[in-house]
Amino acid sequence: MPAYERQMSGGTAPQRALSRALLFALLCSTALVAETGSAAAFEIFGIKLWGSSKDEDADIVDPLRYAVTIEAPDADEDLAEKLENASALKADEEHPVSGSLGLLAKARSDREQLVAALYADARYEGVVTITIQGKPLDDLPPDAEFSGPQPIPVVISIAAGPKFTLGNIRLKGDAAGLASADFGLIAGGDASSGAVLKAEAAIVRALKQEGRPLAKVTRREIVAEHAGSTLDMTLTVAAGPVAGYGDTTVEGTEKVDRDFTEYMTGLKRGRQYSPDEIDDARDRLLGLEVFNSVTVKEADALDAEGNIPIGVQVSERKPRYFGIGGSFSNTEGLGLEGYWGHRNLFGRAEKLRIDGKISGIGSNDLTQLNYNAGVMFEKPGVVGPASKFIASVNTVLEHPDAYDHFSVKGSTGLSYELDKKQTVSAQVALDYSRIHDAFGKHTYLIASIPLQYVYDNRDSKLNPTRGFRVLAYVEPSYDILSGAAFVKLKGEGSAYQSLDSASKFVFAERVAIGSIIGAGLQDVPADRRFYSGGGGSVRGYAYQGIGPKDSNGEPIGGLSFFETSVEMRIAVTDKIGVVPFVDAGTVSTGQVPDFSDMKVGAGVGLRYLTAFGPLRIDAAVPLNRGPDDPHFGIYAGIGQAF
Repeated sequence: MPAYERQMSGGTAPQRALSRALLFALLCSTALVAETGSAAAFEIFGIKLWGSSKDEDADIVDPLRYAVTIEAPDADEDLAEKLENASALKADEEHPVSGSLGLLAKARSDREQLVAALYADARYEGVVTITIQGKPLDDLPPDAEFSGPQPIPVVISIAAGPKFTLGNIRLKGDAAGLASADFGLIAGGDASSGAVLKAEAAIVRALKQEGRPLAKVTRREIVAEHAGSTLDMTLTVAAGPVAGYGDTTVEGTEKVDRDFTEYMTGLKRGRQYSPDEIDDARDRLLGLEVFNSVTVKEADALDAEGNIPIGVQVSERKPRYFGIGGSFSNTEGLGLEGYWGHRNLFGRAEKLRIDGKISGIGSNDLTQLNYNAGVMFEKPGVVGPASKFIASVNTVLEHPDAYDHFSVKGSTGLSYELDKKQTVSAQVALDYSRIHDAFGKHTYLIASIPLQYVYDNRDSKLNPTRGFRVLAYVEPSYDILSGAAFVKLKGEGSAYQSLDSASKFVFAERVAIGSIIGAGLQDVPADRRFYSGGGGSVRGYAYQGIGPKDSNGEPIGGLSFFETSVEMRIAVTDKIGVVPFVDAGTVSTGQVPDFSDMKVGAGVGLRYLTAFGPLRIDAAVPLNRGPDDPHFGIYAGIGQAF
C-alpha cells in the first residue's frame, strides 16, 4: 500500500471511521501546503476552512459592486453554460471593481470574450449587447460615472443566431496537394473557430513533419455566407525548405548548468528538424523538475548553413523542498512522515531525497512501532538525454499482521525512455533482512536484478480519462545465505475510456497478475510474497487480508495472485465526482492463481479534484465476507485508486 494511503476498516464506529478518513484527507492537503508555502485561505471539498474572500478585496480602490443578468433566449442549455463561463463579469460578480472606470473596462473586455465564445460555437451572426444602469455600453462616455445604490445593474443580452457549418474549402500554396478532409475541414462540418484553428495548426504541423521548420499560413480568407449559414475558407500555406537543427541557445539558467540544459534537449546540430523532437525536448527538460517553465522555439529564419537555430527559455524552481504529513486509521493507528529533498545537487539536475516515517502509533505497543527511512539519489543524462541513473538505500522495521520485518536494502540501476510512451529500467539490488513469520525466524541476504517495462499513453497521470498503461516486471533473486533462487513475475494493466465528449463519465478497469517460480513458499521471504486486500487492491477487506492464513488467522502470503477492478468515474461538478466500483482478488500458495477462491468487494467513493490530484475517500463492503473479514472498509488517499 502506498505511503500516502491507509485504510480504515471495521464495523463498530462508522461515524468515527469516516471522520478519520476526512481528517486524513486534510492531513494530506496540509502536507502539501507545508511544502509550497502558506496560504491566506484554505479549502477542502469546496468548503473554506479558514481565511475570508473579503480579505482579497480589501486593497481595491473605490470599490464598486455590481449585479449581472445574462439573457440569451435563443441559446440552448449547453451554449448558455458556455456563455456564462466565458463572462468575467459573472465569474467575478462577488468581487467589486475599482470604480466606474473599472466596470467599464471589465464590460468591454467581457463583450469581446462573449463574442469569442459565440465564434467558438460557430455562431458568426451572434450579437452581444451590454447595458449598465440601462444605458448601452457604446453610448456611455469614457469617463462615465455610475452613482446610486449598489450593486449597479448590468444586463448582458445575447442573440446567438444560427450555427454555421463549413462551406467551400480551398488549400493553396504548398498545402494544395493536401486533402482538407484529413484535417477535419469537410463541407457541412464543424465551423467553430476552435475547429478551424486546430485544422490550420494540423496542416502546418504536417508540413513541419517533413522537416520544414518555417512552414506557416501566409494568407487566410474566411467568408461567412449569412444566407446559408456557411463559412467559406481559403488557406494559403508556405512550407519553406527542409532544414536541420542549428545552434541551441539556452537562456534563463541560474544554478542549473547551461551546457547540460542544452545537452538534455537532445537536439543534435545538423540532424533533420522534427516538431516531435521539439516537443520531446521541452517535456524532457520539464521532467528534470528543476524548471518552473520551459519554452523551446524555432528561430524565424535559417542560419548561414541552412539550419534552424533553436532558442530555449527556462525559469528555475527553488532547489530545496520539504514536506510533512500524517495518516490515521482505526486499525493501524497514527502515522507521521516527513521528507527533504534537493532537485539540483551539483548543478546538473541531480536529485537527493531523504524520507522518514513512523506509523502504528496508538495501535501498536511502543516497542512495535513501524519505522521506514530512505535516501535516494538520481542523476539524469548519464548515457544520453533519455537515461537516468538511480541509487537508493532503505531501512525498514515493520510489524504488519503477516510478519515482523527488519531490512536494509541498497539498489542501483538505470532507466531509459525508449520514447514518450515507453520506459525500461534495470537495477541491481542487495537486501539484508531478518523476518519472523508463521514459518519461524529467518535471516536472508537477497541479491536480485529487478527489470521493468512500462508502456503508458494515458492523457493524464493524475486523473486519466483516455488511454492505458501496461507494466511488466521480472526480478530474478538469489539468497546468498541459503542458496535458494526464485523469480518474481508481475504484470499489470489499466485502461480508461471516456464515454462522452466532456469526460463526465469515465470507465476505468485494472487487471494485475503475478507469480513466483523456482522456490517453495517457505523459501521466499515473507515481504516478497504476494498479498491482497485494502485500498490499493481489493477494497472492503483488511490490508493483506485476502489469501492463505495460518492457524491463528494471520496472513502468510502466496506465490501467486490475481486482482481486477472496475470503476465508473462520474463528474458531478467540475470539482466533485462520485465513483461506484467493484474489486476482486485472490492469493494462492501455488504458482498459478486459484480463481475459484476470489474475494469480491464493492462500494462507492467521493473525489475532489485539486491541482495535485484528486482527494479520494472510498467506502466498500465485502460481498463474500469471511469470519475474519471486516464488515466494511473506509479508505482515504490522494490520487485515483489506479
